[in-house]
Amino acid sequence: MPHSSSNSELTNDTGQNIPEVQPEEALEHALGLATTSDVAPIAKLRSTKVRRITRRGVMWLGQTCNLRCHFCYFIERIKTKSHPEHAFMSLEKAKKVCDTLVEEYDNNAIDIQGGEPTIWSGCLDLVRHCRDIGLIPTLITNALVLDKRENCEKYLEAGLRDLLVSVHGLGEVHDRVVAQPGAHRRQMIALKNCQEVGIPFRFNCVLSKSVAPQLPAIAKLAVATGARGVNFLAFNPFEDQAKGELRSAENVPRYSEVVPHLNEALDILEEAGIEANVRYYPLCSVDERHRKSMYNFQQLTYDHHEWDYASWTWTGMQPQRMREGDVSPPRALAGTGALHVLRKPVNTLMKVPVLKQALPKIHGAVMGKIGGLRDKDSLYAENARVRASLHCSYTYDERCSGCSVKEICDGFHGDYSAIFGTDEAEPIATDTAIRDPRHYISRQVKNVEPEDEGWAL
Repeated sequence: MPHSSSNSELTNDTGQNIPEVQPEEALEHALGLATTSDVAPIAKLRSTKVRRITRRGVMWLGQTCNLRCHFCYFIERIKTKSHPEHAFMSLEKAKKVCDTLVEEYDNNAIDIQGGEPTIWSGCLDLVRHCRDIGLIPTLITNALVLDKRENCEKYLEAGLRDLLVSVHGLGEVHDRVVAQPGAHRRQMIALKNCQEVGIPFRFNCVLSKSVAPQLPAIAKLAVATGARGVNFLAFNPFEDQAKGELRSAENVPRYSEVVPHLNEALDILEEAGIEANVRYYPLCSVDERHRKSMYNFQQLTYDHHEWDYASWTWTGMQPQRMREGDVSPPRALAGTGALHVLRKPVNTLMKVPVLKQALPKIHGAVMGKIGGLRDKDSLYAENARVRASLHCSYTYDERCSGCSVKEICDGFHGDYSAIFGTDEAEPIATDTAIRDPRHYISRQVKNVEPEDEGWAL
């Protein structure tokens, strides 16, 4: 791909300067690969502003992948074959996880991910099984395998609802981020195949440093290819990324670096009527007109494209993420107070061999009773605060104390604030304090698939 003499310079992980392809130049090349005049019809979407707790679940099949994205949450598990979560689980176990999501957690949709689910031998059969049990399947994928049209046709026939495609840049930017030359080209061909076959898709885009200037171009790609939505995800240190020094100012952008490009991308998507969601950024970081697209932990629970906290807690446990062993008993979501009170005595009793098998079931039953006594919205809101404060060490700037939306904003991720501080905070002033996490997102039009049930128009 040609370079312009006016290209900006970025620094890679080894400190070397790399000429950056101009965004519009990269977009032109991407459109040449990804667009087609032979677009198959797909089901029309309904529009709604109703916000209810999501019924979508999630599962991880195993941390085996054909790429090595530098920001991957599970990068060490991807690299380490001996890790208990590296290998793909059996089809029988995957089906059991999905059955539990329907029978115990009342989920009606699922995001299936790996690693990379399309390189797992049982993926098509699992998609069929999900359809059979009323769990409408989405694959979170890099889409490389779908550069072969026949693979797209097989997934459509199996009953796949849609794809969430990891578009982490255009051209050389994407290839460098995922550490695989040619990955962008294959992904664009896959998007073309999906349009011609009739598989709907959305984009996931991690807001890494190199992709920031390309965000408007990625939004234009979404418009041109008919993407149903675009998720912009903060580069946050969950799981393996939380260890060591995988994040630094060398690969993580400041919010202020990203936001001008992000606002432009959101404007492009808004004008085209494409749903856009920004995950894990402070509410004050974007222009006021785009706060309806901002999803912190408190807002995630009301996004039907995100995951139910109760079932997510269960599938996030290692027995549900590894090849070996059976799944663990389902657990209900409960208030943090109860969890803290019971954690120490339960852990002590778990050391007694005769009790080790029975206690998880007892613990789950007790948590279910406690959770059943709570209003569901308040229970989920409390769980959201736990995920932000205890799991991710979110923090506030001293100026946030005067912000009208502090109670519905997580603030700054602990790892981000350790690198950059919190001086980018800009308190929001309204006539009264805002306490409903749906305040802004209820203004956003969500695109709902016709087969989704329980969503009023």
